[in-house]
Amino acid sequence: MRPQIVAHRGASDELAEHTLGAYQRALELGVDALECDVRLTSDGHLVCVHDRNVRRTTNGVGVVSSMELTELAELDFAAWRRSPPDGPAETPDFDAERDGVLTLRRLFEIVAAQERRVEVAVETKHPTRYAGEVERALVGLLEEFGWNTADSPVRVMSFSYVALRRVRRLAPTMRPVMLFEHARRWPALRPLVGHDWIAGPGIDTLRKNPGFARRLVESGREVHVWTANTEAEVQTCLDLGVGAIITDRPSFVIDRVGSMSGPTGPRPC
Repeated sequence: MRPQIVAHRGASDELAEHTLGAYQRALELGVDALECDVRLTSDGHLVCVHDRNVRRTTNGVGVVSSMELTELAELDFAAWRRSPPDGPAETPDFDAERDGVLTLRRLFEIVAAQERRVEVAVETKHPTRYAGEVERALVGLLEEFGWNTADSPVRVMSFSYVALRRVRRLAPTMRPVMLFEHARRWPALRPLVGHDWIAGPGIDTLRKNPGFARRLVESGREVHVWTANTEAEVQTCLDLGVGAIITDRPSFVIDRVGSMSGPTGPRPC
């Protein structure tokens, strides 16, 4: 079976990350799943933003956790993609629906409206001033959609073991994805995480430590890899037989592996 193809922050090689446009493009391409990072605003909304500060990805400044949703809604999250790196900024062609801040609720609504099953990998960002409130808000939203069950199309990822343990306590049937960047981190995590937890190593870790990569896959634990964007990286994932490839370049990966016969790999949630 081929691996699940997951659009990292949407089709982020083509359009500004975490914007509605990027996710719509990924859906048009036919990806199996969408990936997003979430942070909590000061007035309690989960928004799809990677950085704690909006400086890199918008035409404004401010820390997400100290801003209200209405403040974020005034910002253009695609302006940086329209501006040349070494020249004056272009006049923004701002479409609030397409290029504005995207709430997790809105992303879930779009996924729920799809005629086919599309899954969502939600990464909660830590550390944050709101700590466990992020996971509580997330599970609350999952409950509203009826997605806090074993057959949920949503899986929760984090580099924080404490955050994932919290999710597991709030939604016991959901399978967390334990993200880690270095092979040396896994021996400390392995005794802590459940046997049904998914391992989420970075592609660099697997390529630099082929023996570790093989042992991890052969252990029987499902493996979801981030972020594979090159021919060599994708081939590593295919050779290992991982369950999901998270990529900034969904069109490229679909061209590379999407035509393989058979269904996607083991359903992650």
